[in-house]
Amino acid sequence: MSAPLRVAAIGGFHVGGRPHRVEGAPTRVAAFAPGGPARPFDPNGDYVAGQMYVQYVRLADPATPVPLLLWHGGGMTGVTWEDTPDGRPGWHDFFLRAGRDVYVSDATERGRASWFPYPGVMPGEPVLRPLQEMWDTFRIGPTEGYPLRRPHPGQQFPIAAFEGLARQIVPRWPGNEAATSRAYAALLDRLGPADVVAHSQGCGFAIAAAQGGPARVRRLVLLEPSGAPDHAGIDLALAARVPHLVVWGDFFGASPVWRQYRAAFERYADALRAAGGRVDVIDLPALGITGNSHLLMMDRNGDAVAALVAEWLTSGQLANPPAPL
Repeated sequence: MSAPLRVAAIGGFHVGGRPHRVEGAPTRVAAFAPGGPARPFDPNGDYVAGQMYVQYVRLADPATPVPLLLWHGGGMTGVTWEDTPDGRPGWHDFFLRAGRDVYVSDATERGRASWFPYPGVMPGEPVLRPLQEMWDTFRIGPTEGYPLRRPHPGQQFPIAAFEGLARQIVPRWPGNEAATSRAYAALLDRLGPADVVAHSQGCGFAIAAAQGGPARVRRLVLLEPSGAPDHAGIDLALAARVPHLVVWGDFFGASPVWRQYRAAFERYADALRAAGGRVDVIDLPALGITGNSHLLMMDRNGDAVAALVAEWLTSGQLANPPAPL
């Protein structure tokens, strides 16, 4: 059993958000408690929307005063970093035991951040991932393998816990990136400079945050970024002062979508290097670490991946640098 952690504080807070007014929405009748009377409800009025929720654990004797921020991906919440779907401790626990104060976010519209008024503020409708889409997008197995849960050979994600993963998925609004970026910026205004570890869609927000330079982001870890901004017209001078580390898993040959995402990020990385920046790469199969899905922090070898990330965050160097790509 692991030794108890010496914790100084546990808490949470909301950050960001703006006032919004809803007008012209129809009044409806609803019962708000089981067995209670139905009554008219008027949704018109003032709201606060666009905030995010952050939960933190601060240690009594952290190894560094720099906080570690964990940012989740699309259709997910901060649960990404907590216990894995099959019940193992996740990266939240790993980095606390590595001596880091850890802040886990539920981004705008997700989890405890709360929703925008809908309908009223957000255009369009939210989307929710079906299991079949998750199977493909997270590179768990071939499309035809979904009905019988037949994964890619050597898959590190715990297949028996796939439905447990599905329980974590929440709605998301495509096109809500501006509000989410504002909330992350407000978080860094409050806590920065910080080390940021981001996953998938969260990497885009982290890349944008790094354009504020090392006064906001000290070091940036990108776990399988789902693309990157078009660097044309962006001044990368400050971002180039923030060391970047990108980590890639396995099974890209089976996913045309992910090959496109990866190519988009590599174009951005090339532009950042041309501006004098540093982008280190951990390609896990190139290191002989095979079988990883898109969900690196949930895979059975997730602690081994976390150890590589922790070494880079601590030393600024790769423990076992892979051959150049």
